[in-house]
Amino acid sequence: MQTQRSLLALTLGAVLVAGTLSAAQAVSAEPAEIPQLSERDTRVTATAVTDSTARTICHPGAKWLRLRFTKLSLHDTDSLHLAGSAGGSFTLTAKHWPGKAFHTRAFAGDCVHLHPRLTDPRSGYAVDRYQSGKEDLAQTTVTVAAVADICGSSCNQTAALISAMNPNALVMPGDLAYESGTLSEFNNNYHPHYGPFKNISYPAPGNHEYATSGASGYFDYFNGVGNNTGRAGERGKGYYSFDVGDWHFVALNSNIARGAGSVQEQWLRSDLTANTKPCTAAFWHHPLFSRGSHGDDTSVRPLYQALYDHQADLVLVGHDHNYQRFAMSRPDGVKDTVNGVRELLIGTGGRSHYNFDSTSAATFEAGNTDTYGVGKLTLTASTYRADFVPVAGGSYTDTVTGTCKRAATQPDFGVTVSPGALSIAQGNSGTGTVSVTSTGGFAGAVSLSASGLPSGVTASFAPASVSAPGTSTLTLSANATAATGTSTVTITGTSGAVTRTATLQLTVQSTGGGDVFADDFETDKGWTVNAGGTDTATAGLFERGDPEATDSSGVKQLGTTTSGVNSLVTGRLAGSSAGVHDVDGGVTSIRSPAITLPAGGTSLSFQYNVAHGSNSGSNDYFRVQVVDGTAVTTVFEKLGAASDVDGSWKPSTVDLSAFAGRTIRLQVVAADVGTASLFEAQVDDVRVTPSTSTVVFSDDFETDKGWTVNASGTDTATTGLFERGDPEETVSASQIKQLGTTTSGSSCLVTGRLAGSSAGVHDVDGGFTSIRSAAIQLPSAATTLTFRYSVAHGSNSSTSDYLRVRIVDGTTVTTLFERLGAATEVAGAWQSASVSLSAYSGRSVRILVEAGDIATASLFEAQLDDLRIA
Repeated sequence: MQTQRSLLALTLGAVLVAGTLSAAQAVSAEPAEIPQLSERDTRVTATAVTDSTARTICHPGAKWLRLRFTKLSLHDTDSLHLAGSAGGSFTLTAKHWPGKAFHTRAFAGDCVHLHPRLTDPRSGYAVDRYQSGKEDLAQTTVTVAAVADICGSSCNQTAALISAMNPNALVMPGDLAYESGTLSEFNNNYHPHYGPFKNISYPAPGNHEYATSGASGYFDYFNGVGNNTGRAGERGKGYYSFDVGDWHFVALNSNIARGAGSVQEQWLRSDLTANTKPCTAAFWHHPLFSRGSHGDDTSVRPLYQALYDHQADLVLVGHDHNYQRFAMSRPDGVKDTVNGVRELLIGTGGRSHYNFDSTSAATFEAGNTDTYGVGKLTLTASTYRADFVPVAGGSYTDTVTGTCKRAATQPDFGVTVSPGALSIAQGNSGTGTVSVTSTGGFAGAVSLSASGLPSGVTASFAPASVSAPGTSTLTLSANATAATGTSTVTITGTSGAVTRTATLQLTVQSTGGGDVFADDFETDKGWTVNAGGTDTATAGLFERGDPEATDSSGVKQLGTTTSGVNSLVTGRLAGSSAGVHDVDGGVTSIRSPAITLPAGGTSLSFQYNVAHGSNSGSNDYFRVQVVDGTAVTTVFEKLGAASDVDGSWKPSTVDLSAFAGRTIRLQVVAADVGTASLFEAQVDDVRVTPSTSTVVFSDDFETDKGWTVNASGTDTATTGLFERGDPEETVSASQIKQLGTTTSGSSCLVTGRLAGSSAGVHDVDGGFTSIRSAAIQLPSAATTLTFRYSVAHGSNSSTSDYLRVRIVDGTTVTTLFERLGAATEVAGAWQSASVSLSAYSGRSVRILVEAGDIATASLFEAQLDDLRIA
């Protein structure tokens, strides 16, 4: 995880070396990297997935995702299948960027399903971040400018065109500073005009650069004087690669050994074999095909052959001072509209023009010998458009389009299952979603089946056959005597003779006093970092590991756990000081696998540590939440404060009875919000255990169970009276006040369910409103009242406003729970509450719910759902 956090600090457009980032070389513990250039309107989100099992990475609302792998360790025939939730798939194998960090191609949809097919225990993978976009993948473009033969005594011919294009990258196939490519010529002639583009420039050397021994001026300018590596690649080599969008670009050096079997040619073949992008372009100086004064240069044919063998799409060259476009061609020049590579010669950067004096082996399609200009490449995930853009006053233009050869795939489908891990108790069932993705136009029917089920567990699919792309609900049911333990269930999709599989880790828990779910974090049970795709923390991301102690006026992060050696922790490493790996920059979260709760009550218990410095505040927090479908409920919270708090393990227990019979996930969240501060959090020994208590009373408010509004006849509110119904959402001050959701079903108790024309129309006004239950006979044994609630108000509220839950015992009315208003904007959110009713054992009582807008009129909303006594 130290590697993952350090990598987050790297700039996406960092300085290039031969196929790697120089910043990555400076830290030996980090893998070399194939750079993915930054893109406008693209979001970069941190995550932390290290695994050898199936996982899903999502960013709600995204139209596509592109994952960054920091580890891909695949041995022998092991593979990792990636599939986008809205289409597109790719299978990674041991050949893909071994030992290097890299970005995948983009996958359509807001989720990418990762399905490993592993037999070697050494195999695994790690993803530390991803890019996402809000525009359809087919419409998402990057712009690359290309030009060669640029700068002699007059260097301002084409610079203005680059500024106008505002490209993501500028590739330059050589002869950039005439006559000899000295450092002085670069600094004095080239730099005043092309220097502003240096941070997006990706050069290849030309013969004029090599007029200075070893092209030393070229390497000194782009890499820094005396530096061996940098933007121009390794000194003496000058070849490297990088990615922009879904395109892989390779810079080559046609001034050094380039024949078949040469070091450069072998490096090129290795680079192309490892490439995962659907589209490929290469650039160097000397053209294989040219009708200009220099003519065809067959010495570069081995480079062209390697590109042809790996289905590359474009080659960009210079040397002849004109513009030429050739048909898609084989290396021998024969036109090949299926597998051929298209060469574009763009030697129009500013040097005096050359005529068409030669013949070429390839098919010449278009060209010009008297116009300066720049090539503009508009690139998508599957296509290109290449335009010749003339300088001001020029009239010649040219356009050609094409489709990337590796983007076109044979019809195929993939199968994934979410979640990748599921826990159910004996006598219960749990559900997951099986997704069948389509690539290459596959639209057939796929039948689904499950194998590897433990004794006493059955699987069903609804529907059992899916037309791709599509989904099916998987239900796993365990009978009362089902075999307990953890098993790997294989989901198989079959279409004709083709089968695709996905796996799910199933844990069956005993209900004979055993746990519904338990995790001591000694092994990976399928927790997912940043599952919602909205985390913002830049350091201290939650991880499972052996924590190292930190000290700042006392121990903050504990170096101990409550069992074993691992816990959940916000950055397990100590670093050089306590603040290096604590939570910084926002929110970090980690979410459990799905847990199916039994119909009876359950209890969540865990050990936790929250520690902070005196620079903390109440904006910082640690929360344990229950994710129930789309509803997220905070069931435990500890806030920061402007005081120094040392770390210590503490126990906590939360009643989960309100979620009985539902499939939920636990989510642990920590945040350093506002001013940066020292804030550490840890969790260990999480257990969900069945309750032995009997349900005395429960109401999800889906039917009328005898509640009475204003039972005492003393209510004073004029609007917003309590009612049972389907609430409508209201918004004020850019915040949701009355929630349009419930915690189960469609109804809840609410202070005026309608939204009205504005948030304040149907809220509580003019006094207080109440609603009282029917009589409830409590047993002689102790009982607990649990419920879900939401309180929201505007900044015109005050502590005179309230939500109260009270108990009526004869003529005595006692407040059990209270939430007061305040002069701040507070948004609505479902939360959990639990109150002991032991003092009322054996008595007949009623539950009374009250909400009041007292004194000055204000915006105040209250809701209550899933009330239960057990």
